[in-house]
This record gives sequence, structure tokens and C-alpha cells, in this order.
Amino acid sequence: MTGNALVKSGLCAKSLLDVGAATDRLGKTLNPRRPTTQLLLIALVGIAHGLTVAAEPTARVDARLQADLAVVKEFRPAYPFWQHIFTITDGRIAFGSALDGRLVATFPAKGGDWLKDGLWVDPTMSSATLGPRPFPVGLDDRREEVARRLAPTVGPVLSNPTRGLFLLPNVPKYGPFVGEWSLIYERFGVPADIGLAQAVLESGLNGTARSRANALGLCQFLRRNWDTLNRLSPEHIEAYNQTTQAPYCAAYLSILATMYGSFIPALSEHHSGGVNVGRTLINGERLGGVTVQQQYLRGSQFARELRSVALQRYRDLYRTYGIRSFRYAEMVFGNTITVKRIRDDVPQDRIFAMRTPRIIPIGEITKRTTLTATEVQRFNPALTRSVPAKANLYLPMRVPEFGADVSFWHQPPSPEYATALDEFLQLDAGVQRWHEASFEPVLQGFRRRFEATNTEEGRVMATMLAYVIGDLRNSRRAAILEEFRTNGKILTLFKQGVSELSTMVASGQQ
Repeated sequence: MTGNALVKSGLCAKSLLDVGAATDRLGKTLNPRRPTTQLLLIALVGIAHGLTVAAEPTARVDARLQADLAVVKEFRPAYPFWQHIFTITDGRIAFGSALDGRLVATFPAKGGDWLKDGLWVDPTMSSATLGPRPFPVGLDDRREEVARRLAPTVGPVLSNPTRGLFLLPNVPKYGPFVGEWSLIYERFGVPADIGLAQAVLESGLNGTARSRANALGLCQFLRRNWDTLNRLSPEHIEAYNQTTQAPYCAAYLSILATMYGSFIPALSEHHSGGVNVGRTLINGERLGGVTVQQQYLRGSQFARELRSVALQRYRDLYRTYGIRSFRYAEMVFGNTITVKRIRDDVPQDRIFAMRTPRIIPIGEITKRTTLTATEVQRFNPALTRSVPAKANLYLPMRVPEFGADVSFWHQPPSPEYATALDEFLQLDAGVQRWHEASFEPVLQGFRRRFEATNTEEGRVMATMLAYVIGDLRNSRRAAILEEFRTNGKILTLFKQGVSELSTMVASGQQ
């Protein structure tokens, strides 16, 4: 959370607790719907009542984010380039500077004369920059040739097809919810822009997005994972509702970031799996990475370079860790800019959540609220005929007849939850440590603490911790990574890879 966020005007500021003149003045100065403000107010409430309340979670989260961002800027300075991939409509090849990520030009992906049909961002540049020679016919060859011709003027570049149609059609429908979803992510110790940028990559913010692997909704958890969470949760989870998914997506990312001590490998685990990330970290450690961020990004670069040298020969060092895995974290960081732009440019709606005591048909909802079915389904993409009992119904207003208000993001966190979250975020990081049987009681203790807060967010954290504990207990990841770390053949292969890459660099081939 940045300092600017403390004074930025909120979506719909509301008074909180009257704990004297000092708190009242603070409430008028700061946005009381932002988590940082809520924690400060809770601290004052605690002081007023003689309590000791932690107000540190946001400071810890911001410190973790800034450490990550510093390393991303060092190792992947072109990360801002990836915002353009999802904000330019399909059918173009975007070229950007590999030094700072600025967009240089776009060209038609199919057909067209690239000497005439290029769209240049810098008005001082044009087709003359590329010279008069015709381009190769093949798209990949053409992209490589453009990169060569731009290098004398721009320096090294990177390119990618644009995918704006994955996100842009969803912005009018779901962009107005980004402010409320931001509050949800922040309640779990996740920077909103990071969490929602991941959602941009995974689903384009579309609640009904579904992959060929049967991954569903906002952050694309697999169907079997949602089924497991539904068994663990006391409430009914409708996976196609983004506002239902957001707390679980946030809680999971918060837990993984705590396990690693960084959002960078946590994001990548969600995409490429824990074993792939573990191998990457071990390789990065062998390459001299000191922090987990350095280890991951060095190991990631190593995997990419080895794939380009000999895809099969070094496969045991990276397995299914591919180019998208290499780019994933920087793409997320680049699209934090996209999330900020949506939140700032699109008028925001409030979202109220009601826990349904019974099955509620869509006809009853439209009749009671006078909203159209289309508008109701914008808030509830999972809704076809009715909302199940013990599920959440989301609307732009509170309707008591539809159930208890469970919009936890509209209220400050309880002192018990804030303290539990703060202490959880301080847990020692390390995948090896988290897989040890001796560490499970620590995680179980936090699971019980979150559950005992008797809050919506506490129950979500407890449910997700139960899921992660089960995965840590039953997964073979620890054994696989231990074998990778100690296997003599793997170490020999690693040394061969380092030697071959060093030779290529020395000879000017890289």
C-alpha cells in the first residue's frame, strides 16, 4: 500500500467508529474503506479501550511488495511492456523496449505490409527506421528481422501478439467491481493490483472463463480444487462468481507468498506448479542468488537459456517450466498498471453480499430489486435460475430479505483477525520447512485462530489453510525437490549447462 493510497478519495467513504475527536479527525482525513486506514482506526479503538492491537499487516505486505518490485526492476526492467498486450485489440504484434518496457510500435499479425502498416508510438519514428528491404514471409522470421532492424535505434526489443479481446470486452461489465475486489484482496494481505493483475492474465476478469483443463473463473482454480474447497468450507462456493472467488484467490496467494517470503514465486506456483518453482529456486541458489527473489529470477533465466540451447538435453533441469512460466511474474507486475487504470477510469459500483438462507429464484430477485436479469447476472455470473441456499447473492444494494450481510470488506477487520493475519505474515519462509511434519502444528494453530475470529475472512483463511495443509501433507513435492537437490546426475547436468552457456557468452553467441 503506497502513501498516496492513504489520502486517495474512496469509492464511497462512510463513518466508522466514534472513539473521540482524534479518531474522528483521522476518519475525515483518510479513506475509511482502505485497509490501511481501517487498521489505524482499529489501533486507536484499541488504545481507547486499553487494548493492544497489531496494526502492521499492511506495512509488512508493502515491504514484501517493494522488495519484489526492486528485484523485478533489476532482472526484468521491461515488465511494463506487458500492460499493452491486454489493452491493444487482437491482431497486432507489439514491439517494446527490452530496457524499459516502453511500447515502440505494432504491426499486423496477418498480412499487411509492415513497411507501410506499422503504428508507431514515437512520432519521430516511422517505416524509414526499418529501412527499405522487404521482410521475410514467415511471422517468426519477420519478428526477428524487425528486432534486428530496431536494435541500432531502440536497443534490444521484445515482441508479443496482442490479446486485448481477452480483457477489453469485460471491462464495461466487470471493471466497475475492481474497487470492491481490491478491498477484498487487501483484507488477506495481498496488494490488490498484484492479485487482480493475475486475474487479468488468467480470466480477463470474466467469472465464467473456463480453460480446456477445466480451470474456472477469476483466478482459474481447477474444478477439482473448487470441489475440495467446497467440502472444507461451511458456505456454498459458486466458482463462477468473481466476488465469491476473490477471497479464496487472495487467501491462497497470501499463504504462498508467506511460504516463499515473496509474491514472485507465489504467483508462478499458481501458474506452473510448486515442483517447477522449486527446481527454479534451487537452480537460482546454485547460480548465486541470495534472496528468494534473486534465486527465482536467476533460475528462471537459466531455464529459458537452456531451452534455447538444447531443449531435450537439459530437460531434467526444468521439465515443464516453459516460456510463459518464465514471463508469468513479470506479466503480472506489468499489468498492475492495467488494474490501476481500470480502477481510476471506470466509475465504480458497490457490491453487497447476502448469505442466502434458502434457494432464491432469479425472478424473485428481479421483482424485489427492479433490476433486470442481465444486471443481476452481472453481479452474479454463476446465476442461471436461482441462488443456492448458504451461497452468496451479490447486488448493488443491501436487501435484508435475501439474507445476512456478509460484505466484510465494507467494515474494518476485527482486532482478532488483524492480529492473526499480522502474525501469520511473519512466519518463517521456506518450502522445505513448510513440508516438515513439525511445521504442520504451526499451520494448524493459525487455521484454528482464523476460524475462532468468527469472521467471514477468518473462515476463508481457515478453509484455504486446511486446503494447503492437506496439499503439503499429501504432495510428493518435498521428496521430488530433495532428490533434485542431492542427485549427482542432476548436479553434473547443471554444471554442464552453466559451462555451455558461459562458453556461448564468451564467444559472443548470446
